[in-house]
Amino acid sequence: MKGKPKQPIRKSTQRLATNHSWTAPKGYKVVAIERGAVIFNIPQDWTLTKLQPIEIYDKEPPADNARISVSFWRLPPGLDWTELPLEGLLNDATKDLGKSDERRILDNGPVKKSPRTDLELATKIQRFVDPLEHREAYTYMATARGWDVHVLITFDFWLDDLAKCAPVWDEVLRSLQLGLVIDDPTKGIMRH
Repeated sequence: MKGKPKQPIRKSTQRLATNHSWTAPKGYKVVAIERGAVIFNIPQDWTLTKLQPIEIYDKEPPADNARISVSFWRLPPGLDWTELPLEGLLNDATKDLGKSDERRILDNGPVKKSPRTDLELATKIQRFVDPLEHREAYTYMATARGWDVHVLITFDFWLDDLAKCAPVWDEVLRSLQLGLVIDDPTKGIMRH
C-alpha cells in the first residue's frame, strides 16, 4: 500500500514589521517552528526541504553535504521530568545505531550535558562510515527539553566538512529556544 503523496512545501514571503525582534548573527537566519515551539539559527543560504521530520540542507539535494533534522513533541504541561534524564534517553536512542542501518560506527562519543539554565540539553557525537558513499561522516545529536517541549536535533555531514559545520552546530545549540508563543510572526518575539 502506498502512503500519501508528499505535498510540496509552499513558500510564502511576508514583509517583517518595522519594529520586529528577529535577530541572528551575520550570515545566519532564524528558524521558528510552530510559532515558537522550537527556535534556532541556521546559515543564511541553507534551505528547508521537508516538514516531517523537518529537514534543512546546506544545498538542494542531491548536491547537499550537510543536513539538520528536527523532530519535536509538545509535553503535557506541569509534569516533572527530572526522573527521566536526557542523557539516558540519548544514550538509549543511539546505542543500536550502526546495527540496523549498516553504518560502521568508528567513534561513539559520550553524552554531554550542557549547563544551560533555560532548558535541559544533552549532546552526543558519532563518527561513522556512510554505507552508500563509503565516506566518513559525523552525526551530531542534541536532545533538549523545556517549557513543555522536547526536541531532537541531528546534524549529519562529511568528515571533510568538519571545519565548516562545527560552527553551524555551535550556533544551532547557542540559539536554541523552546516553548515560546509568537502571536505575530512578522513582529517576532515580543519583549515586555
